[in-house]
Amino acid sequence: MSVLSDFKQFALKGNVVDLAVAVVIGNAFTAIVNAVVADLVMPVVGLVLPGGDWREVTVTPLQLRIGHLMGAVLDFLIIALVLFLVVVKMSKLWSRKEAPPPPSTRVCPECRETIPLEARRCRACTSALEPLASPSA
Repeated sequence: MSVLSDFKQFALKGNVVDLAVAVVIGNAFTAIVNAVVADLVMPVVGLVLPGGDWREVTVTPLQLRIGHLMGAVLDFLIIALVLFLVVVKMSKLWSRKEAPPPPSTRVCPECRETIPLEARRCRACTSALEPLASPSA
């Protein structure tokens, strides 16, 4: 095979296309999360935090930027909280609980052996079984 056909086969695999779609959607979702944090959450946080430019605080003659570090940690915690609320809590609202599948077996009343639902006689003790009630009745 030529390099071009190998590349075409690789690029059109389901995993690569799925990954590309996930990256594009993730990029769009990042814009939404950043907008929620910047426009809704940070104004509220600004009311609670001390005034001034606290992100520019430095310590020691080495100019350790403690304010920048604290700001980055605070940003991470806020974004993680927003992601948690959006992804985990909203997905619970949208998810539907599926009913469990109907049973395919039953228990023999004589010997307690598991047998198929349609069985008329137990394969272990050979006792006659009562027919199941029809679902339409």
